[in-house]
Amino acid sequence: MVYQIIDKIKSALLDESPFVTTVTEGDIFDVDVAKKTLFPLSHIILNNSTHNGNTIQFNISVILMDIIDENKVDVGNKVDIWNTQHLVAVRVLNKLNRGDLRDGTIELLNNPSFEFFTERFENNLAGVTMTFDVIVLNDVSVC
Repeated sequence: MVYQIIDKIKSALLDESPFVTTVTEGDIFDVDVAKKTLFPLSHIILNNSTHNGNTIQFNISVILMDIIDENKVDVGNKVDIWNTQHLVAVRVLNKLNRGDLRDGTIELLNNPSFEFFTERFENNLAGVTMTFDVIVLNDVSVC
């Protein structure tokens, strides 16, 4: 299940090239955010899961970020990054929303939230953290 979720999100993110260069997952502190060649970077974090009988619900955060151009440190460059990464996030959610549990895919739940940030990490970064819930069929057998 976890592989399935990460693969679906990664695939949707990588379709957004050139607005996503690298997709990582796990602990954000394990990613070398000082390495400029990784950006724009999207990072997947599985926050928690809840067993609901026939389904399992996962809460996920995806951090979408890019380096603020040092030659354009004005507000416009930061807003450009917010705009671009927010659009990437919305397009990814639209792709995930087409899921159907009967097809063994993931299904988006509820309303995702978006948090805009600046300079949250080592580089001069800006971006959006998107948090949402998905459900998958519980295909774990009790036998």
